Amino acid sequence: MDLSHWVARWADFQPDRAAIRFEGEDISWAAFDARIGAVAAMLQGGLGVARGDRVAFLGYNSPDMLALLFACARLGAMLVPLNWRLAPPEHLFILQDSGARLLFCEDEFADGVARIAPELPGCRIVAMGDEFDRLAADAAGTDAAAVGGPDDALLIVYTSGTTGHPKGAVLTQNALTFNAVNATAMHDLTAADLVYTNLPMFHVGGLNIQTTPALHAGATVVLHRRFEPDATIRALQDDRPSLTVLVPAQLAALMHHPAWPGLDLSSLRAVTTGSTIVPLSLIDAWLDRGVPVIQIYGSTETAPVAVHQRIPDAWSTRGSTGRPALHCDARIVDAAGRPLGPGEKGEIVVRGPNVLREYWNNPAATAEALVDGWFHTGDIGHVDERGLFYVDDRVKDVIISGSENIYPAEIEMVLDGCADIAESAVVGRPDAKWGEVAVAVVVLREGATMGRADVLALFEGRLARFKHPHDVVFRADLPRNVMGKVLKFELRELVRGTVSD
Repeated sequence: MDLSHWVARWADFQPDRAAIRFEGEDISWAAFDARIGAVAAMLQGGLGVARGDRVAFLGYNSPDMLALLFACARLGAMLVPLNWRLAPPEHLFILQDSGARLLFCEDEFADGVARIAPELPGCRIVAMGDEFDRLAADAAGTDAAAVGGPDDALLIVYTSGTTGHPKGAVLTQNALTFNAVNATAMHDLTAADLVYTNLPMFHVGGLNIQTTPALHAGATVVLHRRFEPDATIRALQDDRPSLTVLVPAQLAALMHHPAWPGLDLSSLRAVTTGSTIVPLSLIDAWLDRGVPVIQIYGSTETAPVAVHQRIPDAWSTRGSTGRPALHCDARIVDAAGRPLGPGEKGEIVVRGPNVLREYWNNPAATAEALVDGWFHTGDIGHVDERGLFYVDDRVKDVIISGSENIYPAEIEMVLDGCADIAESAVVGRPDAKWGEVAVAVVVLREGATMGRADVLALFEGRLARFKHPHDVVFRADLPRNVMGKVLKFELRELVRGTVSD
């Protein structure tokens, strides 16, 4: 059976109950099931999508994005959700690398897509809204042949790479099923829950920590197109959700909202957080209001539920990321892959049916990341005497800014293309709002007169806005070791003590 079976079964059990609440309207399970059927028929009949084909989506959160996911599952096709924060050249790379034959695009992103369309001759572009609705209406009443199954790849989610190019993590339908079971055990999730989603569903965090697990469990999803503090406050007050996911930057934004002191949080059974090392001050602010905050550890490659706390343990395991999920193993290993004992720091490795099958068209990266069935995360952690996991650091210099991963190599590639820059390096600087921000350390060529604004202007239209450096530090040279490698730990200390004008 394919994943659309989840929705079909719940439509049998509770046809009139709300599956999704979106922009003030409830979509019943029966209506959502019918929409998936129409979208599947549209893909297969009207647009010629076959098993194994890649279908891309560029837009904010919407019920039709979820309908596309389940329709692709029915057909054995793959959904490629695009990060709408990326720049058009970045979208172009992903579309070409994945070989997407269809791109569904919302109006807000049409101009950027028009710029790259000439370089996508094999990819048909379909506008969301009227065109999508017309095609789905034309296919309504036609049954698509259900050929997808649990072993078929369903998602290709691109995650930034340390070489400057993103990698497509391939997740099967089975991975999403086991992830849903892991998330259900994590949250004690039932059909009685009301799950509030505002994280972008192009990330596995927004899609798979609670949203798809809620649909697996028969719960109702309150879906917002994107995060806005005022809208989130209204949702907490009016919709009264029982569960939600908020990354640290969102937790902080709500705590600084004028409505925070009087905000009624009594409907929440828990708030789930993660994506980076979470400051205890944020956790404590919610715990002090009586709301359990539980952490999850995982990544795009683990679907993502790999290690987590549970609600009853929110206070007693405060600060940890909990224990391995129900259908997942995790351990700490040294550089040779040997398991380490309590308190010893090493790399976190994970295995289970929720882990990626491969990186799309990238056997070298697959072989490096998957060793003897274990996914090597590149993160440093330790386990205490109780078996609780803690994340201590990140191996590959990734900068975590407002829950988004920023890889210095991507920024350094842009800087290296400037004739006036002799050399550069990018590191993270602690930031009260975002956790970390990127800072470029630049050495100019002799005679060059670039200033801070000139360097920052290099990124316009080249990289997503959240990846742009927040500051530039000019140096006469970069610190290096005897092998010529840039000593980034020294640069981190340097930029920590600098403040932009």
